[in-house]
Amino acid sequence: MYRLAFKNFIRSKSVVIALALFLVIGVISICIGKQFLDKQQAAINAVTALQEQQIERNVHHVSDQFGLLMYYLRFAYINKPDPAASLAIGQQDINSSIQYLTIRGLEAQRYDTDLFNPYNQLTGNLDLSFVILFLFPLLIIAFNFNVLSQETENGTWSLIRVQVNKPLKFILHKLSIRLIVVLVLLLLLLLLAVIIIGLPVTVKFLAYTVIAVAYVFFWFAVCFLIIVLRLNSSISALLLLSTWVLLCLLVPAIINNYLTARYPVNEAYNTFLKQRDGYHTKWDKDQDSTIQALFRHYPQYRQYEWKSPKFNYLWFYAMQQQGDDEAAAESKAMFEKLCQRQQAANYAALFFPPMHAQLQFTDIVGTGLKRQLQYLDSTALFHENKKLHFYPKIFGDSAVAGEDWTQHKPTYFQASNPVNWISLITPFVLFVLILGATATFIFNRNGIK
Repeated sequence: MYRLAFKNFIRSKSVVIALALFLVIGVISICIGKQFLDKQQAAINAVTALQEQQIERNVHHVSDQFGLLMYYLRFAYINKPDPAASLAIGQQDINSSIQYLTIRGLEAQRYDTDLFNPYNQLTGNLDLSFVILFLFPLLIIAFNFNVLSQETENGTWSLIRVQVNKPLKFILHKLSIRLIVVLVLLLLLLLLAVIIIGLPVTVKFLAYTVIAVAYVFFWFAVCFLIIVLRLNSSISALLLLSTWVLLCLLVPAIINNYLTARYPVNEAYNTFLKQRDGYHTKWDKDQDSTIQALFRHYPQYRQYEWKSPKFNYLWFYAMQQQGDDEAAAESKAMFEKLCQRQQAANYAALFFPPMHAQLQFTDIVGTGLKRQLQYLDSTALFHENKKLHFYPKIFGDSAVAGEDWTQHKPTYFQASNPVNWISLITPFVLFVLILGATATFIFNRNGIK
């Protein structure tokens, strides 16, 4: 009987069309992910070549003033995306993944990014995670909304109750047929992603797969709960679609708006103003106070002499440092607010599996806010290392030719974010068990045995 039910289901024209359509959409999303990786790699190659060329060109033209040379030279700090990022692009195509910095004021450079088409920002990317998060539930709903109501409306349920000892088992078998079909489609798309993009089968890829499978189980549990209410097909479909709108669209939007209002990042604008004022107002202030501020920040440079009021690079870079020092408090506060947003979003997502899946997708592959904050925070350390390397050469008026410029290659950001399997799957397991147990209780309580 169950083999016949599987054949009847899989041979349905509507099912074949739906599976074919989702397969095409999935392949398109995989190709979009591959294009994203190719674009990122092209940008990395371009900035690598650009850094080498601009160092060579500027060293050739400015060969007698180290301070003037360092005004122009830029150094790349790259957040290279993991190959798995092609599966969940998130906002990585908008957030800056390449910092191309001078040793001048950091806060004026850290948030520079490329210009993007506003229409592309509005529509976003059709990556595989979008297909799984928003489209797969619709497919699951379409397959399951009338699993029980169809039998009742066709007048076959009474016959099934007579022939089958455990009607609940019959319903679960029908659901399992659809579950197998959806999982095969999902795993096929993941296999195609490995082939088309060339993804290595790493822990991140396995974690991504586990989330996707758990997410599918969650939506089958939701469908199981709705169908045992024994509503007619149209009401069941409407209720399931309303649940999809609530969990996938409305709740994340409400939480996002609440967190934006709860943790406003007013410090972003204040950081910009403080940095600019901290630097530009020093042109009209006593040079000695600016120099002494630098010496308080870097006491190891007190040995270097300077002459006032004549222009010198010790004073110029002291002004640059003053801009960052005066904006430090606002910059730290802004990072803390963003971290609080991220933490609060993670807590809220524990109660809403679609939101949890979305955050986990981006966190695992490194395209979420957590990774971006880590990258921007480490930019300060990269910038500081460059300053500590070049400040003595600038203040000591070293010879430009004495520096080994071939060692200055782009630096890559490295972050260790191990997969926390417990926090990854626990919400899905709990919700599937709760929904399944509730549906079983309702089924048995109504006397459908």
